[in-house]
Amino acid sequence: MRTVVIGGGIVGLASALELAERGLEVVVCEKGSIGSGSTERAAGGIRAQFSTPTNVELSLASMAVWSEFEERFGVDIDYRRNGYLFLARTAETAEALETAVEMQNERGVPSEVLEPEAARERCPGIDPDRFVAATYSPTDGFADPHLALQGYARAAADAGVDVRTGTPVTDVLREDDGTESGGRVTGVETPDGRLEAEYVVNAAGPWARRVAAMADVDLPIAPKRRQMVVVEPERAVPETDPLTVDLETGTYFRPERDGEALVGGHLAGPDPDRDPDGYDRGIDFDWAADVLETASEWATYFGPDSRIKRGWAGLYAVTPDDNAVLEETVPGLITAAGFSGHGFQHAPATGRLVAELIADGEASLVDIGALSSDRFGTERERIERNVV
Repeated sequence: MRTVVIGGGIVGLASALELAERGLEVVVCEKGSIGSGSTERAAGGIRAQFSTPTNVELSLASMAVWSEFEERFGVDIDYRRNGYLFLARTAETAEALETAVEMQNERGVPSEVLEPEAARERCPGIDPDRFVAATYSPTDGFADPHLALQGYARAAADAGVDVRTGTPVTDVLREDDGTESGGRVTGVETPDGRLEAEYVVNAAGPWARRVAAMADVDLPIAPKRRQMVVVEPERAVPETDPLTVDLETGTYFRPERDGEALVGGHLAGPDPDRDPDGYDRGIDFDWAADVLETASEWATYFGPDSRIKRGWAGLYAVTPDDNAVLEETVPGLITAAGFSGHGFQHAPATGRLVAELIADGEASLVDIGALSSDRFGTERERIERNVV
């Protein structure tokens, strides 16, 4: 049985590997180079501090793989379990964090609610007077997306996956069964010809809505531009600091090496959809100045002598509720997209779930009923609040 995976990022490669390890024939079609979409531009966060149960379960299943990645794949991905620290300025945000921690604890996540002074013990550079509460989990952290991608790419190739770079999918084929909704997906068209397949996996990230449209499916997955910068701060950021997020301003930082920091965040303002084939991959200098100034208001590391060294922009594939779509959307078409910035960290579990949907006919690793696309606009739609 052949499966075509559309997208050579980490979600696509993780899915391809899991399918190949089950003995299936797998072809990956990537229009550019491996990881050239969102994966190579990710911040690398890995956490279980989410506000929805499904995302927590995806994290826990994925962290089991990340923690043994070097042993399984032979690649050191610089996985640092420094923790995540979420900061709340208002009582409303604090209450939501407390509710999330209770749910996380029920699932085995060792997160905790902290007073501002206790939060400063976890991250000495924050100004506790700005905040009313925080949450922290010591098992959260971050890794190098590039190294992780290379590990998956090598393992997929070793497992017999046919990875075709420079191979865009120009159409998704469906049989004509005489109904208005259309029949089963039967393969894809590429510039090199037709590829017949029993299943097609849409792991196209920012291009996922376009791929779905080729199969006459409308998915509300929007490409949104996000930026980050590497900063040489006025005060060195300890390498042991957690990835620290000010939820109200939307800014965050995490330590790099040699006292530097990675700083990012989506500030208030227009947030139009972007063309994934034609957006600016550099940084906006006005944004960079604003995000650094905002971070300096709550983190004492970033004084006026801080210096921006470099930066880049990438795309989040965003849904209305900031949760992924993971399902068999129409017969033969598996969607694994719309992770809203969480695709890298949830890739290991997602790959396993895609393989279960195809090989077993149902998912068992995690209950993914909440990630069905028919939730949008209904009472089942539940917004993920802990978005970075």
